[in-house]
Amino acid sequence: HLLNLLGLLYGANNQNFLSFSVIAGFRGTVPHGLSLEIGDTVQILEKCDGEFTGWTSTDNEGSFGGIFPSNYIHLKNACVKNKGQFEMVIPTEDSVITEMTSTLRDWGTMWKQLYVRNEGDLFHRLWHIMNEILDLRRQVLVGHLTHDRMKDVKRHITARLDWGNEQLGLDLVPRKEYAMVDPEEISITELYRLVCEFNTLFLWTRFAEYAWHHILRAVIIQSWIGPCLPSVLLRETVLYIMHQMYIFCLSGRMGAGEKKNACNVQYRRPFGCAVLSIADLLAGDSKDDLILKVYMCNTESDWYQIHENIIKKLNARYNLTGLAVSLQLLHGDIEQIRREYTSMFTHGVSITRKLGFSNIIMPGEMRNDLYITVERGEFEKGGKSVARNVEVTMHVVDSGGQILRDFISFGSGEPPASEYHSFVLYHNNGPRWAELLKLPIPVDKFRGAHIRCEFRHCSTKEKGEKKLFGFSFVPLMQENGRTLPDGTHELIVHKCEENANLQDSSRYLKLPFSKGIFLANNSQAVKTTKESFWITSFLCSTKLTQNGDMLDLLKWRTHPDKIAGCLSKLKEIDGSEIVKFLQDTLDTLFGILDENSQKYGSKVFDCLVHIINLLQDSKFHHFKPVMDTYIESHFAGALAYRDLIKVMKWHIDRVTEVELHEHIQEVLKAQEYIFKYIVQSRRLFSIATGGQNEEEFRCCIQELLMSVRFFLSQESKGASALCQLQAVFLSSFPSVYSELLKLFDVREVANLVHDALGSLPTVMQGDESLQAVKLQSIGKTVESHLYTNPDSRYILLPVVLHHLHMHLQEQKDLIMCARILSNIFCLIKKNSSEKSVLEEIDVIVSSLLDILLRTILEITSRPQPSGSAMRLQFQDGEFVSCLLSLLRQMTDRHYQQLLDSFNTKDDLRDFLLQIFTVFRILIRPEMFPKDWTVMRLVIWDSYFFLAVIFINQLCLQLEMFTPSKKKKFMFTFILGEHKLHFIPALIGPFLEVTLIPQPDLRNVMIPIFHDMMDWEQRRSGNFKQVEAKLIDKLDSLMSEGKGDETYRELFNSIIPLFGPYPSLLKKIERETWRESGVSLIATVTRLMERLLDYRSGWQKIGCTVSLLNFYKTELNKEEMYIRYIHKLYDLHLKAQNFTEAAYTLLLYDELLEWSDRPLREFLNYPMQTEWQRKEYLHLTIIQNFDRGKCWENGIILCRKIAEQYESYYDYRNLSKMRMMEASLYDKIMDQQRLEPEFFRVGFYGKKFPFFLRNKEFVCRGHDYERLEAFQQRMLNEFPHAIAMQHANQPDETIFQAEAQYLQIYAVTPIPENQEVLQRDGIPDNIKSFYKVNHIWRFRYDRPFHKGTKDKENEFKSLWVERTTLILVQSLPGISRWFEVEKREVVEMSPLENAIEVLENKNQQLRTLISQCQTRQMQNINPLTMCLNGVIDAAVNGGVTRYQEAFFVKEYVLNHPEDGEKITRLRELMLEQAQILEFGLAVHEKFVPQDMRPLHKKLVDQFFVMKSSLGIQVYEQVHR
Repeated sequence: HLLNLLGLLYGANNQNFLSFSVIAGFRGTVPHGLSLEIGDTVQILEKCDGEFTGWTSTDNEGSFGGIFPSNYIHLKNACVKNKGQFEMVIPTEDSVITEMTSTLRDWGTMWKQLYVRNEGDLFHRLWHIMNEILDLRRQVLVGHLTHDRMKDVKRHITARLDWGNEQLGLDLVPRKEYAMVDPEEISITELYRLVCEFNTLFLWTRFAEYAWHHILRAVIIQSWIGPCLPSVLLRETVLYIMHQMYIFCLSGRMGAGEKKNACNVQYRRPFGCAVLSIADLLAGDSKDDLILKVYMCNTESDWYQIHENIIKKLNARYNLTGLAVSLQLLHGDIEQIRREYTSMFTHGVSITRKLGFSNIIMPGEMRNDLYITVERGEFEKGGKSVARNVEVTMHVVDSGGQILRDFISFGSGEPPASEYHSFVLYHNNGPRWAELLKLPIPVDKFRGAHIRCEFRHCSTKEKGEKKLFGFSFVPLMQENGRTLPDGTHELIVHKCEENANLQDSSRYLKLPFSKGIFLANNSQAVKTTKESFWITSFLCSTKLTQNGDMLDLLKWRTHPDKIAGCLSKLKEIDGSEIVKFLQDTLDTLFGILDENSQKYGSKVFDCLVHIINLLQDSKFHHFKPVMDTYIESHFAGALAYRDLIKVMKWHIDRVTEVELHEHIQEVLKAQEYIFKYIVQSRRLFSIATGGQNEEEFRCCIQELLMSVRFFLSQESKGASALCQLQAVFLSSFPSVYSELLKLFDVREVANLVHDALGSLPTVMQGDESLQAVKLQSIGKTVESHLYTNPDSRYILLPVVLHHLHMHLQEQKDLIMCARILSNIFCLIKKNSSEKSVLEEIDVIVSSLLDILLRTILEITSRPQPSGSAMRLQFQDGEFVSCLLSLLRQMTDRHYQQLLDSFNTKDDLRDFLLQIFTVFRILIRPEMFPKDWTVMRLVIWDSYFFLAVIFINQLCLQLEMFTPSKKKKFMFTFILGEHKLHFIPALIGPFLEVTLIPQPDLRNVMIPIFHDMMDWEQRRSGNFKQVEAKLIDKLDSLMSEGKGDETYRELFNSIIPLFGPYPSLLKKIERETWRESGVSLIATVTRLMERLLDYRSGWQKIGCTVSLLNFYKTELNKEEMYIRYIHKLYDLHLKAQNFTEAAYTLLLYDELLEWSDRPLREFLNYPMQTEWQRKEYLHLTIIQNFDRGKCWENGIILCRKIAEQYESYYDYRNLSKMRMMEASLYDKIMDQQRLEPEFFRVGFYGKKFPFFLRNKEFVCRGHDYERLEAFQQRMLNEFPHAIAMQHANQPDETIFQAEAQYLQIYAVTPIPENQEVLQRDGIPDNIKSFYKVNHIWRFRYDRPFHKGTKDKENEFKSLWVERTTLILVQSLPGISRWFEVEKREVVEMSPLENAIEVLENKNQQLRTLISQCQTRQMQNINPLTMCLNGVIDAAVNGGVTRYQEAFFVKEYVLNHPEDGEKITRLRELMLEQAQILEFGLAVHEKFVPQDMRPLHKKLVDQFFVMKSSLGIQVYEQVHR
C-alpha cells in the first residue's frame, strides 16, 4: 500500500514537496529503506513518527524511493528546474556556496585517486586548497562580512575553484560577477567571451602576483663592523633613494675640528658614506642584514661628491668600515601596504615623496615645497694666515623679520627645525657642501619671506668660538607675485661683525642679494666683493608659479594690451603650470572670449585646443575629471557655442590646405571636449533664454556635420596627410555621440552618425592604417550608448554591416570584425520575438550570413603548424559564436526568406555545402580546448535542432507515402552496394563512436563492423582494408586515452555482454570466412591488450618494447614499428639509458641500406636519401654508445661507416671517423667502467600488466645498484606488490591470485666469449666488457644438503642446484631487461662444486698477481686481502676440509666414477700452492713498510698450509 501511494505521488509532477540535504549516511537496510549518501538532495513526500518518505535526486526512472530517519537530513530552501525524470533541485542559496559544495564533493573522490596514483605533490596542494575553500565557505555562510569583503572572499573562492578544476582536468566554469551563468539565459557570443575571459583572467591572476609597484622599507641598525669609532658619537644618518636606484647614507660626526683638545661648542664634521645599488638588492635572496661598506672621507674637498666616486668605483682613497642595514621589499601601492602591514606603520615609518612632481600629477594633490641645495662658497682669509673653517647657518625669515619656526626639513622622517647648520670643512675657503634641504613653507607665509644664510668661522681653539663674518639672503617672491626661479643663484656675501643686528631685516633687504641683480629703489652703493655663496632652488608647488607669462594671463584685465601676447605664449608654458591653475586658466580664456570674440575668438580656440590635448598626455591624464567637473559645475560661457562651432567649422572646411594640416590635426584630437563645451554652452543659453534660437543652433550643427561628411568623403591614395586627418577624426568621433544626445533626439543623432559614417569611401585599396581606424570607429559606435537603443540601432545597423562586409570580404582586421560582430549579437536577446529584433535579423542575414560562412571556412582551412591540432584562435571562436547566435535567432520566416533569395538550385546547393562543411569542421573535438564543455554543448544544441528539423520534414515521412512511392524511394536511397564507397573512410569515425563508454551505443555498432567486413570479403575475397584501417585508428585512439577493458571484451568475448547484442566474434563465427575473421579479432584483441598496458603508465619502456615487437612480428606494419622505435628511443634518452637507446635506434638503422633511394619527410627526419639517413643514424648511435661507455660497439659502427666514406673517396670524413675510432680505443684503455649487476625478477599474479603477468625477466641494474636498492626500486614502481622472500618456483595458486607478487634475486652472467677472458696478457679494461656484454645466459646457484649433513665437515654433503636462464635477447639490448625464454636446472655434486671453487679462486689470484706485476694496481691491498683470505682459510681448515671429504679411502672406494675428478681437485690444490708461493714473492717486492709484519705472518701460515698438504719446502719463501 505504501509503495503504491509513493508511486501515485511520484507520478504527480505538480505535487508540492520539501527539499532537504543529507547530513549523514544511511544504508537503508530496513524494509523499504532508502539509501542515503552525504550531500544527496532528498525530496519529501510524507512524514510519520520521526521518519520521512521520499526519494533522492539521483534515483533512476521508475524508482519509488523509500523510508529514512528524519534526523539524517537538514532543511534547505530550493527550487526545481526541468520537473520530471531529469529534474534538478537547486538550493536557493548563494550560487558560489552551491558551486563550492558540488565542486568539493567532486574533488573529494578525485583527491583520493591522486593518492592511489602516487601524485603526492598535487595531492598535498589540493588538500591545502580544499581546506582554504572550506574556511572561506564558513565566512560566507556566517554572513557577517561587509559588501567589499564579501566580494573579495568570493574572488578568492572562484580563483581557487578554477585552479583546482584546471589541475584535475575538469570543465571550465563560465562566471559573471562570481556566479555561474546559465547558457540558456545569455547570448552565445557573451558566453564565448566569458569562457575566453576566464583563461585571460587566470593567466593575469598568476602574473599579478609580481606587482610593478614596490615600496622599499629600510631600517638602519646602529651596529658598526670595522675600526673603532672616534671618541665622538654617531649622531645622524640620512637615508636617500636616488633616481638612479641607489641608496646612499651620508654619516657625520659631532666634533670640534681636528685637534683632540676638549671644546664646549660642537659642530658637524664629515665622517663617511655608504652606497647600495637597488639592482643588487633585488638580485639577492638573503634575508639577513646587509652590510653597507662605509667609506671614510680622507680628503674633505671631495666630500660633496663622495657618493658619486663610490658608484664610479673611484674610492681607493677611502678607508673601509661597515654599517648593518635591514631592508625589506614590499609589493603593492601605498594604500595596499597600509592595509596589509598595519603594524609596520605604528612604529614611525616615514614615507618619502619624490623630489618634485611624480610622472602623473593627481588632481587635489597639495604641495608647496621649496628645495634648497647649499652648493658652495668662495671666502677670503680675512687677515688670517690659514683658511677659515666656515659654517653656514640658514633661517627662514618672514616679512616682519621674525624667524619662521619649524620650516626646515633635513630628510624624510626627521623632525622639523628652525635653523640649519652645515658641515664644517677644515681650513677651506672654497668649501663645497651639496647639502639638500626642504622648506615646506605655507602659501600664506611665502609672500615677503626670505632666506638668510649666516657665515661663521669656527675656531679650533679651546674656547671653540664661532665668529660671524658675513651673511647672504634671497627673497622667495618678487613684488609681482612671481616666486624665486628654479636654478643656481650666486648670492652676494655681505660683510658684518659678530655684534651686527640682523633681526631688523628691513635694513638689509634694501641691499642687492644676487650679483648682477639690484633692487630698483636701492640708492646705496654696493662695494664690490670677491666673496660669493651659491645655492640651487627648486620649487614643487601646486599653488605658486614662477612663470611670468602665466601670471600675466591670469591678470589679463590689468593689462588688456597684453592679451594677444599672453594667449600666444600659453603654448610655451610648462604643462604642470597650466594644470595647477586649470580652472583659473579656463575662466580666463572664456572671459576673454566673452569680452571680444571677434578679436580673440580664434586665439582663444587655439589655446583651448592646446589645453585639451595637454590632458591627453599620460602625465596629466588624471586631470580630465577636473575639466569635466569644470564643464558641469563652473563653466559659464553661455554664448561660447557660437564661436566654437564657427571656428571648428572653419578648420574642417580647410582640411585640403596642406599648411594647416598640423594645426587641424590638433583641433580634431580635441573634438570630444570641444563638443562638450558647445553642448554645455547651448544648455546654459537655453536655460537663460528659455530655448531661444533653437533652430539656428540645429542649423549650425547640421552645417558642421555636413562639412564633416564632405571631409570624410574625400579619397586619397596612399598614406597622405588627409588620411591622417580622417584617422584622427574617426578615432574620437564616437565620443561625441553622448554629448549630442543631451540636446537631440536619439533618432536625430543616429541619422547624423549614419550619414557621417556612410560618407566614408567604400574603396579598400587606400591606406591600411586608415581602414583599421575606420573599423575601430565602427566598433566604438557599436559599443556606444547610442547603439544600445533599439530605435537608433536599426538606423545604424546597415552602415555598420556595410563596413563589416567590406573588411570580411578582403579578410582584413579580422580581430576587430569579430569583436564588433560579437557586440552586435550580445545586444540581441535570445528567442526575442520583438519586431525590431526580427527586422535586425533580416538585415544581418541578408548582409552577413554568406560572408560569415566563407570567413569561418577560410579561418579553419589555414595551414596549421606541424604536429599541432587544429584549434580556434580567440577571434576565430567569436566568428563561430556569432554564427551560432544568428542561427539561433533565425525563425522559420528568416529561413524561408533565405531559401527564396537563391536564384538557382546551384546557388542553393553551394550554400548548403558551405554551411554543412562549416558544421562538420566545428564538431571536431580539437576545435575547442578540452575543458570548454559549455561551448561544445551549445554547438550540439544547434546540431540537434538541425537534425530534428531534418527528420520532421514531410518529404521524409514514409508512412504518408503510397506503396509504390515507398518502394521506389527505398530502392533509390537504401545503400546496398554503395556501402563499399564508405570503406575504409568511415571505419575510423565508427571506431571512435564505439570508444564512447556507453554499452548500448557500443553494441549497436557491432553489426556495422560485421557488415563492413562482409562487404569487403564479397568484393575482394579478404578484408585487408578494414584490418589495416582498424589497427591504425585503434592505435592512435587508444594512445589518446580512449577505450577500456570492457571495450576489449566487446570484440573478443563469445557470450553476449549487454542485452540481446552478441559480440563481434560470435557474429563472425557464423560466416564462411570465420577463420580469417577470428584471426583478425584475435590480433586486434592482443593489440588492445598491449595498448591498454602502454596507456596505464606502468613500465612505459617495457610496454613500448612489447608493442614494438608486436608490430614487427605479428602485424608486419613497418611504419608503426618505426614510430614505436623512436618512442622507445626517447624514453631511453629521458632515463639516460644511452646504451639501450643506441641498440633501439640500431633497429631502424638495420631496415635501411646504403643506397641513394629518396626518403620522404618522416617524424623528425627531413626529406633525404637513404644513405644520408643511415649515415645520420650511425653517427647518433655511435654517440649514444660513447655516452653509455659501450665503446666496442661504437668501434664496429665506426668501421662500417668508414668503409662507406672510403668507397666514396670522402677522405675528409674518413679521417674524422678514424680519429673517432681511435678516441674510442683510448677510452677503453684509459677510463674506468663499472660492471653492472644483474637481477632476475618474477612477476606473478593477475594484477600485473599483460606483458609482465606470470613471467620472469633478467634486468641489468644501474651503476652502483645492489640487490637491496634494486628491490626497493621495483617495490616503488609497483607499490601494491608483495615481495617473495624465497627463490623457489611459485605454485599455481600464486599464478592465479588477484594480487601482485615480486620474486627478485641476483644472477651471474655467463659470458659467451670465454677465449678472451681466459687468454693471458689481455688488460682487464678489455676483459671487463666481455664479462657483462652480449650475455644470453645467466645462472643462479642454490646450495642445499642432500642426505645427512656432516656437522664436522659440511663439504661432504653440500650440493648446488644451478639454474641457467636463457633470454629471448642478449643484454644489453633495446631494454634493460628481457624475458626468460628457457630455464635449465642441474645439480652439482660436492666434489664438482669444490673443483669449481678452486678454479675460480686460482683464476682470481692469477689476475691480481698479473695486475700487480704490470703495475695496473694503484695499491697492493686487493692482492693482500686475497692472499690472506686463501692462506688463512687453508690454515683454518678450508682446503684441509676438501682433503678430509674427498681424499679419504672411504670416499674413493664408494665413488669409483669420481677418480678423475679427485685427481683434478688434487692438481688444483697443488696449483694453488704454487700460485700462492709466487704471489707471496711478488707481494714481498711491492709491500709497503708498514705492512711487512702482515706479510711475514702470511709466509709463516703458508708453510703450515704446505705442510698440511704434504708439499716439501725446498726453499724459504721469504728469502
